[in-house]
Amino acid sequence: MIDVSLIILCAGNSTRFEHKSKKQWLRIDNEPLWLYVANRLNNNFSFKEIIIVSSPLELNYMKNFSDDYIYTTGGDTRQQSLKNALQIVTSSKVMVTDVARSCVPFDVLNRLIQAKDEADCIVPVLDVSDTVIYGNETINRDEVKLVQTPQLSDTNILKNALNTNIEYTDDSSAIKANNGSVKYIKGDTQSKKLTFGSELKDIDCLKEPSKNFFTGFGYDVHAFEDKKPMFLGGVNIPCDYGFKAHSDGDVLIHSIIDALLGAIGAGDIGEFFPDTDEKYKGADSKILLQEIVSFVHSVGYEIVNIDALIVAQQPKINPHKQEIKSSLAKIINLPKQFINIKATTSEKMGFIGRKEGVAVHSVATLKYYNWMEKQ
Repeated sequence: MIDVSLIILCAGNSTRFEHKSKKQWLRIDNEPLWLYVANRLNNNFSFKEIIIVSSPLELNYMKNFSDDYIYTTGGDTRQQSLKNALQIVTSSKVMVTDVARSCVPFDVLNRLIQAKDEADCIVPVLDVSDTVIYGNETINRDEVKLVQTPQLSDTNILKNALNTNIEYTDDSSAIKANNGSVKYIKGDTQSKKLTFGSELKDIDCLKEPSKNFFTGFGYDVHAFEDKKPMFLGGVNIPCDYGFKAHSDGDVLIHSIIDALLGAIGAGDIGEFFPDTDEKYKGADSKILLQEIVSFVHSVGYEIVNIDALIVAQQPKINPHKQEIKSSLAKIINLPKQFINIKATTSEKMGFIGRKEGVAVHSVATLKYYNWMEKQ
């Protein structure tokens, strides 16, 4: 084991990435990209620890994938994310890489580690072969370098260098500004950075996502409450009672949310929208579903279809089926034909038969977002 920790930054929002999924959640076979990068490096180098930096919304979800790594929450900027991770580093040296550089050649990593004691920060760079103009002047291209990651730094020196309000684009810039020493080593053109998505066709070590399908089951039940609007699937059902609930009580949408979360292994609705949080008191369930659909897409999935069974003695569901399907199709952004709504009674048995409430069972089928088809 070497006295070097590895930090993998993957808390970004992928705002420039031209795909439905965030770049860190693109699937490489069955692994999200961040896990692919972590496993690739962990299997070939004996780091003291590997720290994964996640966005707050995805932190708990990331923890479902592996117990081999340490997870921490990122900030609004790369620098803040790095500062958060450095607080838990226990080694004297730290290597920092971005998940966007997913296929860094091992030769580069070996050169970084071999040079780790030769300066405060070791940086891979590329020479420039084209003519370079700065402003209106042509400058000597031999004096221009393209800086890459990962970079390997003295942990305490990097911490001190980042203890500022100045935002730096990489570790070496911060250390240099803090009068630290920087050593440049040979980088590699194979260390391509994934920024917009068009670069995917040029990154050779990535393979397409698996063609697996994923099924999730959802169930919810609510009792009736007099003189409250009733919503099912985002549709206002005309009757003089609604559902007793912390939110608007849309039992169909709540069941579908749980089915979607179940298919991607992300827990249940209460983990995202706890009924102890006043923020969700009387919440519009359509908005909650939109948030979950956005999350599902951002972590690398596409929704294939939804099938739901509403169990109700009252109100009558059949007259509203088409409107409910249209409403859900719009919320989920899924063709109406891939949403099915069934309705049945409980044959006058139990609390449903006594007309005290409604239950819904839902099944969702999902697949990985296939980024290779978008090239």
